[in-house]
Amino acid sequence: MTDPIRRCILSGDRAARANLVRLALAPDGMIHPDVRAKAPGRGAWIGVPRASLETAMAKGKLKGALARAFKTNDFRVPDDLPGAIATALEKAVLDRLGLESRAGSIVIGGERIEKAARSGKLHMLLHASDAGADGTRKLDQAWRIGRDEKGGGLRGMVIPLARPILSVALGRENVVHIGLTDPGAARRLSEALDRWLHFIGPEQESAPCETASQGASAFENGADISGNLSGEPSGPADDDAAIADMNI
Repeated sequence: MTDPIRRCILSGDRAARANLVRLALAPDGMIHPDVRAKAPGRGAWIGVPRASLETAMAKGKLKGALARAFKTNDFRVPDDLPGAIATALEKAVLDRLGLESRAGSIVIGGERIEKAARSGKLHMLLHASDAGADGTRKLDQAWRIGRDEKGGGLRGMVIPLARPILSVALGRENVVHIGLTDPGAARRLSEALDRWLHFIGPEQESAPCETASQGASAFENGADISGNLSGEPSGPADDDAAIADMNI
């Protein structure tokens, strides 16, 4: 089933709903992030990075776009909306890590990850922001060997999460590196990571990608992590719902 297409109210670009962030209008008139797209009532979608959102808020463009989407001026935009979105997207990533860990799709521990990587069973490789360079290079090399890309640029992604945060998310001690052995799990986590990293922007990332294959989507199909919203949509577009929608 293809993900419905929505249109960003700020840029006008269309993208799959999973790549955007829904803003919900609460009964009390407050706008709040609904990153899981589950809140009832009217919603509008944005797909711009945090810096662009902050600029739009400062210039009053977000308020105007929301007024057109909701067909009302009776709402309030909290000053901390960008921070709330970033926090919610980070939590979605951590929650996804926890879910995949409980499902048995995650491998931790340098030796176990290296074994899975060399045997070609690894579909995604992540490193904590405070991971050591030597351990990171060793696992990256093992992944390239397992994928028969010894001379290529394939490497795991250093994500802006330190080992204490990853350890809490997985309920384990000293989680420095994470490997995913299930392609479906890698795809789901990649989607959550792509959306978060696109929003916080490269200036917020602890270790920006050096090559395209280093991104969160650097697994089986080599999908793009750029978060580009101007590409061709992959699902059905619906006109009115591309601006605002109603969750019941």
